[in-house]
Amino acid sequence: MSTLLYRVGKTAFSKPATFIIGWVLILGIVISMIGINGIHISSEMKIEGTESQKVLDQLAKELPAASGGQGSVVFKAPGNERLDTPERLAAIMKGVNEVYGLDKVINPADYAAEAANSGATAEMAQNAQATDMAQSATTTPPPYGPLMVDGVPVPGMLISSDGSIALFQFQFTIEQSAITQDVFDSVIQSVMTVEQGTNITVLPGETLKTVSIGVGSAEIVGLVIAVIVLLITLGSVVAAGLPLITALLGVAIGVGGAFSISKFIEMPSVTSVLALMVGLAVGIDYALFIVNRQRRMIIDQGLSAKEATARAIGTSGSAVFFAGLTVIIALCGMLVIGLTFLSTMALVAAATVLINVFVALTLLPALLGLVGERICSAKAREKSSKHPKASSHGVADRWVKFVIKNRWATIIAIIVILGFAATPIAKMEMGIPGASSANLDTDARQSYDAISEGFGEGFNGPLILVAEPNQTSAKVTPELLGGLMMELQGQNNVAQVTPLGMTGDLAIFSLIPKTGPNDTLTKTLVSDLRSADSSIAQTYDVKLGVTGLTAVNIDMSAKLAQVFPIYVGIIILLSLIILLLVFRSIIVPIKATIGFLLSILATFGITTAVFQWGWLHALFGFDTGGPLLSFMPIIVTGILYGLAMDYQVFLVSSMRESYVHGHRGTESVVHGYSQVSRVVVAAAVIMVSVFAGFIFTDDVMIKQIGFTLAVGILIDAFIIRMGMVPAIMAIFGDKAWALPKWLDRILPNLDVEGEKLIASLNAEEPANTKSGLK
Repeated sequence: MSTLLYRVGKTAFSKPATFIIGWVLILGIVISMIGINGIHISSEMKIEGTESQKVLDQLAKELPAASGGQGSVVFKAPGNERLDTPERLAAIMKGVNEVYGLDKVINPADYAAEAANSGATAEMAQNAQATDMAQSATTTPPPYGPLMVDGVPVPGMLISSDGSIALFQFQFTIEQSAITQDVFDSVIQSVMTVEQGTNITVLPGETLKTVSIGVGSAEIVGLVIAVIVLLITLGSVVAAGLPLITALLGVAIGVGGAFSISKFIEMPSVTSVLALMVGLAVGIDYALFIVNRQRRMIIDQGLSAKEATARAIGTSGSAVFFAGLTVIIALCGMLVIGLTFLSTMALVAAATVLINVFVALTLLPALLGLVGERICSAKAREKSSKHPKASSHGVADRWVKFVIKNRWATIIAIIVILGFAATPIAKMEMGIPGASSANLDTDARQSYDAISEGFGEGFNGPLILVAEPNQTSAKVTPELLGGLMMELQGQNNVAQVTPLGMTGDLAIFSLIPKTGPNDTLTKTLVSDLRSADSSIAQTYDVKLGVTGLTAVNIDMSAKLAQVFPIYVGIIILLSLIILLLVFRSIIVPIKATIGFLLSILATFGITTAVFQWGWLHALFGFDTGGPLLSFMPIIVTGILYGLAMDYQVFLVSSMRESYVHGHRGTESVVHGYSQVSRVVVAAAVIMVSVFAGFIFTDDVMIKQIGFTLAVGILIDAFIIRMGMVPAIMAIFGDKAWALPKWLDRILPNLDVEGEKLIASLNAEEPANTKSGLK
């Protein structure tokens, strides 16, 4: 591996134009494809195989009108005023009729006319009768009612008992994931006209919010910090600019490539942001390790820029390759879960990492070829010649010697601190952060609060129920419909039940819980309704299916919690194999994995305390705590495991390199640590800065992912790798590299440290010198 990469590095340095033009052409192709196909992103995340998705698929097949996406808008009067004045009612009706006149929106009047023409008036009468029966069974009247205009109820409209809040709920003709942004924009534009001259506040619901990529100015701050760290670490504007250029190109091709095919595959909006996060972080880090190694070889060993580049690609490039491979494997482990949206995220992020690895191994040496000897200034060379041993001393040297001297105390302290930080994980709640935890000044949150105030929190998360007779010969009758309505209305935590329609085989209802979408009681209600042993299922011999956005989110959280341990086991097993091959050691992979588990538990504990309990919420730009994103643990665990192993590879491969070149015992730990710790710290600071930039976006999902990744890298790089790793390596000493003879014989020698490469180059030098003397 090292020899092959050495040749690639030398070729790229000698022929930079070929490699640079090749990568520019690839970028041009990606840009052209985006221009042709456009960018298509979605906020929908389907969980195939769940109960809610099965019901949606059934509805889409048998009663398409009931499977369409839902929208809601809140109208709120100022102060203690009412909405049902003639002027305000006229404005509201104008906006509502405009929405009902839009394409892709179901108009109840047209639906009723179609039903009448098809002879379904009897079914409508049965639905109304069933509704009356259910309402009569309710002892306490609800604090709301239908909005009346000229004595006729407005379809889809409810008004609170004090007349200050009205809720407009409507349905699209297509599924939520298929609704384009221009349809949402048309709806919002129609209802916003109600505000003109009425003092009414119009609050579009969360399902009508704009789907955005979620990148803003905060991410630029992270890049600025990265540039500053690069300047401090490499000491040159030219050297500092190269990692940034290669990372940006890698991300542009990776993320741009994903956008270019988004017309053909469903692309969740968070996918591109995730790839951007990971791509920028690893792209900068990988290039930093190679450039730093090249400069050290020039300054410390007096090599030419060409030879130093080739050797840096052959040695540090090997570590970059296997570090990137670990990240890719950790991401691709998500494929075994079998969830399409997670697989899409994983593949796009993994492809972006792979592209950044190839860019670092081919484009970077080409750019170094253009820079030539200017990569190291005369001042840097002169400073090194006056202080040739300065690089082996300093803060890093003193720190690692302190850790080694107090190795047991260091390990115990780290375990205690991270164990304490992990304690909140016992109370962690998973879900989909939504309007209930959005910032107070957003339309989505104000709409949520207004609905809760006027109608009850459950109206923010209506459920759709499908009742199907267990006997294939049985049919849905008016008596069965009415009986189900009354039974459902009498269940605990049910506020309202409304029939949506029926066929001979199905009865469809809208059910409003009394509690909110993320409430534990709502989850219990969904579980109870689905139970085959429930009183409703037993009494009426039916199977109840539950769907709707709330049920979908509940199922998503349950499914991901179920597969999470399997996923962790898979990536740990695969990564252990890679680390075994890279380090040819049993102790090192086990130690690396244990350290990661400590860091990930502490990371999720801190994230729970911040985003669920609301600790330091003002600092991180949100107002209310809420559940943690249900798919966040899987995504973050995969990314953090891969990135943690990056630092493991770079740090421990330096220690092994020191061991291979004659340093023994703790001396190899000190020497290897001192050689690479400075650049590992710089890389960690850069990665934390890039991830932290995403904490201050408006999207709470991106905010949580960015925060968790930043904290995870901070803990793993500065506590585990900089503290626990040298302490444990010092305890085991040379035994850390022990490998059973039978295993040593069957494992291939990947030569990650470049031992064979350096030996062959050193052997060639005397021969070349002798040949030259002749």
